Amino acid sequence: MIVRWGRGELPGLLAELGIERPFLVASRRWDELALPQAARWDEIPSHRIEVPDGIDGILAVGGGSAIDTAKAASAASGLPQVSVPTTYSGSEWSSFFGVRDPNRRMRGGGGGARLAGIVYEPELTAGLDRETTAGTALNAFAHAAEALYVRGRDESANHVALEGARIVEDALPHVLERPGDLGARRDLLLGAARAGEALGRSGLALGHAMAQALGGRYGLPHGVLNAICLPPALRFNAAFVPPELGEDPAGRVERLARLGGIARLRDLGVPRAELPEVAATVAQRPGARANPRPARPREIVELLESVY
Repeated sequence: MIVRWGRGELPGLLAELGIERPFLVASRRWDELALPQAARWDEIPSHRIEVPDGIDGILAVGGGSAIDTAKAASAASGLPQVSVPTTYSGSEWSSFFGVRDPNRRMRGGGGGARLAGIVYEPELTAGLDRETTAGTALNAFAHAAEALYVRGRDESANHVALEGARIVEDALPHVLERPGDLGARRDLLLGAARAGEALGRSGLALGHAMAQALGGRYGLPHGVLNAICLPPALRFNAAFVPPELGEDPAGRVERLARLGGIARLRDLGVPRAELPEVAATVAQRPGARANPRPARPREIVELLESVY
């Protein structure tokens, strides 16, 4: 993966990768950036993206939904993808993706995106609201935390995961306190990038499985759901969480979530009566199956109830 910092690096990176006719995947909110494009897709998220003829690469600009939509196109076409993330989701590091319709309902997913490059630009995160900032940053923290204990992980990536978690935890309060501080936002992007690298090398576990199942069913923000679901998952997996992650990581995540105005599932309108159905779905997700401690549906219901 080629990583560059600064929006001005994008043309050179595309040229380095031999991409002359990029297929831009971005919502219309980014029109002012005058991004290079031979064709454009602006339905974000989308379950029906198609790559037109004459394209030699995919350029994704936006948050996790835009990047995942682009990854579906990359996987289907075999074309290389360059991502310019505008949140702290970290999805630009994983070749796996979820496919959602414009109402954010899950329609499937897969893997095999050809990830070739990333350009980070802190200025593009400056317009994020408080909840999205905290939610996507804690999604990044979840990438780092779960990479430290997921079954089949790359243990040589542990130091990357720990670095990412530390930077995210240090930088997020500063960004929430001083939203216009681009230095703090750069730090937070760096932490998210390290956490994303750990994600790409190791994978996801139970916390993400819960967030994915809830988000796919109810069309809710993935970052916010990770901020809510990671603490119970960390407590469930306490015997496997390495001490290097620090004391009471679940409590620390909860405090950061509160700083961002993120509270409980009930506040998002999740129906309590449907939690058993959600739990059954969670148990079948890859993240739950890769969790170091087996999680049965009745146990997952208890975890969801604890944050309801």
